[in-house]
Amino acid sequence: MTQTIEQKLIAIREHMTAANLDAFVVPRADEYLGEYVPEHNQRLLWCSDFTGSAGTVIILKDRCAIFTDGRYTIQVKQQVNAQHFEFYHLIDTPHMQWVSEQVSAGANIGFDAKVHNLNWYHDSLATLTEKNINLVAVEQNPIDLSWSDRPVPTKNKGLLLAQKYTGLSSLEKRQQIGACIAAQGADVVIISALDSIAWLLNIRGKDIHCFCVILGSAILAKDGSMTFFTDPDKIPMGFAEHVGEGVTIVEESQSTASYQALGQQGLTILADPETTNAFSQLTAQQAGAMLLSGSDPVALPKACKNSIELKGMQQAHMRDAAAEIRFLSWLEAEVAKGNLYDEAQLSDALTDFRATGENYIELSFDTISAAGANAAMCHYNHMNDTPAMLPMDSIYLVDSGAQYLDGTTDITRTVAIGTPSEEHKKMFTLVLKGHIALAQMKFPEGTSGGQLDALARQFLWQQGYDYDHGTGHGVGCFLNVHEGPHRIAKNSNSVPLELGMVVSNEPGYYKQDEYGIRCENLIYVVEKGNGHDGKTFYEFETLTLVPFDRRLIEKSMLTEVERNWINHYHAQVNEQIAPLLTGSDLDWLIDATKAI
Repeated sequence: MTQTIEQKLIAIREHMTAANLDAFVVPRADEYLGEYVPEHNQRLLWCSDFTGSAGTVIILKDRCAIFTDGRYTIQVKQQVNAQHFEFYHLIDTPHMQWVSEQVSAGANIGFDAKVHNLNWYHDSLATLTEKNINLVAVEQNPIDLSWSDRPVPTKNKGLLLAQKYTGLSSLEKRQQIGACIAAQGADVVIISALDSIAWLLNIRGKDIHCFCVILGSAILAKDGSMTFFTDPDKIPMGFAEHVGEGVTIVEESQSTASYQALGQQGLTILADPETTNAFSQLTAQQAGAMLLSGSDPVALPKACKNSIELKGMQQAHMRDAAAEIRFLSWLEAEVAKGNLYDEAQLSDALTDFRATGENYIELSFDTISAAGANAAMCHYNHMNDTPAMLPMDSIYLVDSGAQYLDGTTDITRTVAIGTPSEEHKKMFTLVLKGHIALAQMKFPEGTSGGQLDALARQFLWQQGYDYDHGTGHGVGCFLNVHEGPHRIAKNSNSVPLELGMVVSNEPGYYKQDEYGIRCENLIYVVEKGNGHDGKTFYEFETLTLVPFDRRLIEKSMLTEVERNWINHYHAQVNEQIAPLLTGSDLDWLIDATKAI
């Protein structure tokens, strides 16, 4: 029988009482600390009904609170029962500071060290110690003990990804990263990030919806040898020959003993305190290892795509563009006939167009198919409620992407349904102007995404508007659609943009309860040939090849340079995608890419 939220909280509190806990912290993350969480690890969703990609729940003896960011201000109140939960913005009200003010000195705050990173552990310990409150690591997670109908983990076989897609063998990659480990004075690195492991071994999997990885963790030594802790049943035939010498598969349940062994050998362990769980590092440290804090050494090489990967990304984006254009052509024709579908039907139609493409594997994230006012929630998911119908004389936002053997795509288009209002056109054009400003920017080597973010916001800012999400995230190659370490955002990290990095360009605007707008292409970093005084300059090339809706563009607001950029981009789209289309779809493309 399915438990109600009230029954779940009662069960959790019983286990908290048995463990002498006054509060328990539930993050969305699991032990792999990734954005995407498999069904059997969705603890926060299970105890709160919140489906967002970021959030924390704190359960006290008689109260509960949920902390989310600005993307989910509306959604969290729609999904989570206010009778059981209080709502807080995680930036305005840091959750550990909050709980320290709710309990008395001597209280015990429980946490599962496997689902938090080391930085969180140290920061939380400092916050609580200051008030004489104890941070207690539990041996068994109260959520797991209470979850009576917990889904069973998948047993899907992995996929060996050929070198024609990766450009480098697993052995070459492991030796390259091993040299980085040695250069930092470490013996081994602990890796929790699933996409880092997949990239190192040139494997992909089906353990998480839209994220092509095999669940597990890894230890990589400075000589390039690697232990992969996972379910051996998921390893496909031919794995040993595929990865080359030096890779050992060990049952995931044996990882704790291996971390202890690292400590007993007195090794120096490199680990990223942000992306590696606290349990693995603390276990090794308590057994005698020396911890060396540093970035995941796989993240940067993985982000800087080689020529083979970039070629694959380009080819995947061409096929993806053809599918998206067929969808937009179909949608416009259906609206003209008076056929207004709901968000789920539209999402399914777009998936069907994609699924027929060469090398298609699955979606790269759940499609954001948002009609009318729903688009004001920038991470809206129509599957969380009854899908809305398309209203006439509105705008429709569709953010979607796919995983292909040769690349990952992510595109948002905002489309006029009927006749858009003058306000729609004004706000769309302000967003598009920001998109163009970022797309055509030239910048010196060493520039970070945070230094470029304001380019995309400037026209909105000038008129008193903004958006509460980053302007750009990194994108993997047949991997994580949200990839680090680089990004383009306010107050973002200082990681410079480097050659081969793929990043999204997606400014937007969202008017609560009315509409939402986003213009998203994927772009990648290339070298610009005219740097002066010995300086190297970079610029962006665009991967995404789909027209922007000309019906939403207020031409009087554009400069000549902006009009030229749009016309050049649309000409490029027409040239590259027209050979992939026929009939009415080709006619639609020709019309959609006419000069403005």
